[in-house]
Amino acid sequence: MKANAASGMAVNDDCKLQFQDLKAKRSYRFLTFKIEGQQVVVDRIGSPEESYDDFAASLPADECRYAVYEFYFSTDENCQKSKIFFIAWYIIFIVQLITPEIPPRRR
Repeated sequence: MKANAASGMAVNDDCKLQFQDLKAKRSYRFLTFKIEGQQVVVDRIGSPEESYDDFAASLPADECRYAVYEFYFSTDENCQKSKIFFIAWYIIFIVQLITPEIPPRRR
């Protein structure tokens, strides 16, 4: 496993293998990945029976994750299809301090 020259971040080989299983064999409903040290590793594997709500509940409220989710749906012609989504889950903390000395900025 080599680090990407642009980011300095390596992707663990297990990430690639698990993604191929999701894509080709439909072995999982979703995968979540996290950064440990200088590499991306598999965090959680969702079974095919798990729902979107299970996936959403698996995302931490205070940490970033990458995820792959396979969404199943039916077309208007009742054709069963699926799409794979790549999701970057990140938290933005916004703190606005308003003091009498510093008025809010005008628009």
